[in-house]
Amino acid sequence: MLRFLTGGESHGKCLVGILEGMVSNLDIDVEDINKELERRQKGYGRGERMNIEKDRVEILSGVRNGKTTGAPISILIENKDWENWKEYMDIKKIKEGKERHIPRPGHADLWGFLKYNYTDLRNVIERASARETAMRVAIGAICKKFLSEFNVKFYSRVKQIGNIKDEGDIEEVKRNYEIIENSPVRCIKKEKEMINEIDRVKEEGDTIGGIFEIIVEGVCPGLGNYVHWEKRLDAKISYILMSIPGIKGIEFGIGFEGSNLTGSKFHDEIFYKNKIYRKTNNSGGIEGGITNGEDIWIKCFFKPIPTIKKGLNSFDIRDFKEKKYEYERSDICAVVPASIIGENLVAFVFASEYIEKFGGDSLDDLKKNYHTYIERIRKFWF
Repeated sequence: MLRFLTGGESHGKCLVGILEGMVSNLDIDVEDINKELERRQKGYGRGERMNIEKDRVEILSGVRNGKTTGAPISILIENKDWENWKEYMDIKKIKEGKERHIPRPGHADLWGFLKYNYTDLRNVIERASARETAMRVAIGAICKKFLSEFNVKFYSRVKQIGNIKDEGDIEEVKRNYEIIENSPVRCIKKEKEMINEIDRVKEEGDTIGGIFEIIVEGVCPGLGNYVHWEKRLDAKISYILMSIPGIKGIEFGIGFEGSNLTGSKFHDEIFYKNKIYRKTNNSGGIEGGITNGEDIWIKCFFKPIPTIKKGLNSFDIRDFKEKKYEYERSDICAVVPASIIGENLVAFVFASEYIEKFGGDSLDDLKKNYHTYIERIRKFWF
């Protein structure tokens, strides 16, 4: 069973993570992980903090001589901004001045305060922050490396910012992926319009959200399960993607657009000529909770960032007087980094599925089991 745990606060000394259940003898290059972290930090509309943090990982255990050992992999990412906050985040006695008493609408502030019986919202703000996702990207990068052993590839792009929609289907995403990777808004054709929209919103002291999509190519059929509800793969993917702060909606395949179609138009007909193939992928590569060999196609709606410069109405938890919350630096648009976070979390789900289905404590053993399975289904899938 593959699982992970993270710890750390937004302005604490560091983020820490543990990935348990990864097979032994998987080649690990720290720079591959750092590249994923760098991708997460990019994007037009990011806040000032990205000028401070230069995320890099330190692997503390579970890797020796460039290969995983099968033991838990523990990882550390330093927070460079800790130097500016250490007096306010000390584990013994903090300096006054960074407390927060006005909850932000759209954040966990008020409900975390009530749940844990705090007197200062700062405790909620620090742990609920999306800064924690840097560690999840690092963990997902290891999972991506594992999946590359099975020729599984990941793509993502920003499909929409506000009302500005990018053009092209998923095949165009794959063909134009170099353009996407080099675009500050991760799109194919609407870069200038998206940038202008972000600039317009920034001038108004506001924020903006959008839609990103993830495509996973090369996943073998038969992952997931219909037997128990919690084993359905689309349910697992939805669960982990909804854990990203700011995600408010998920679609597989054509998603809600399918509400305009009848069953005969929506469902992907099955054809056979030397192998099974489809002419459409409306289901997004998952049927009955199980992968069907087509590309996995997911879309996510990422809401506008709730920390807004012009402020929203709230109240002071000390005297209940109506006030607007105190603004702290924030992203204007975080759809770009959300797409990278999403990629890596989906990688964790698929790595877990491969390990569960094919078993084996070492990479070699697992790959042998995988190839035995592939040989059995060859006349259907290949």
